[in-house]
Amino acid sequence: MSPETRDVCIVGGGPAGLTAGIYTARAGLDTLVLDGGQPILERNAHLENVPGFPAGVNARRFLDLTREQAERNGCDRRETRVRAVERAPDGRFELDTDGDERLLADRVVCTSWADTDYLAGVEGVGLIERGSKTYVDVDGDGRTGVDGLYAAGRVAGSRHQTVVAAGDGANVALAAIEDSEVPFYHDWVAPEGYFTGRGREVPPGCEEIDDDERERREREAREVMRRHFSEPHPEEPTQHPSVEE
Repeated sequence: MSPETRDVCIVGGGPAGLTAGIYTARAGLDTLVLDGGQPILERNAHLENVPGFPAGVNARRFLDLTREQAERNGCDRRETRVRAVERAPDGRFELDTDGDERLLADRVVCTSWADTDYLAGVEGVGLIERGSKTYVDVDGDGRTGVDGLYAAGRVAGSRHQTVVAAGDGANVALAAIEDSEVPFYHDWVAPEGYFTGRGREVPPGCEEIDDDERERREREAREVMRRHFSEPHPEEPTQHPSVEE
């Protein structure tokens, strides 16, 4: 059976991985998020410091919203753990998962917890030991010493906050987009005429919409939020594994 191929595979389905997937998918890269389950975010009792939620937000609700946003923008998500990443003979990356799937990707973005064992088969990856944790050595935009391999969020040593992880995922995704062959300028939905009214082409990654379309999207946005917040979230936060029941 031929392996499944993707432009981008993202290891980890927390805020960093999902945000990275939103950006790469919106840029037109065929993106798959591999979610190993139980993201650290599910342990939060209540998120208090994420912009846009004045009274905070249920952490599981925030995760649901981010997953839906990724999927609505064309990013696929699969619940499976990545056991190993290796270089394929053709230079791409081959990923081995718990489901015994063979995945090939031009680019891999690692956004998992500070566990780098699955990268042992990739030559040239720099690792940094800090106490009991191992992090991937990256530049300021998440590039590793291996072309096509990136890291964002906690595995890259970012601070342990949801909004920081999400921002790092976005920044690293933009680096991956810049390194690809996809024309890209700015992920921005502008009002009609913003570019064309000045005699300019709409840049790659941008979009102009008229008032009717803007109002339609705003209505849809309100409807989605009503649906998500109409009832309390059914799930309770999970506890740290070391806590005795």
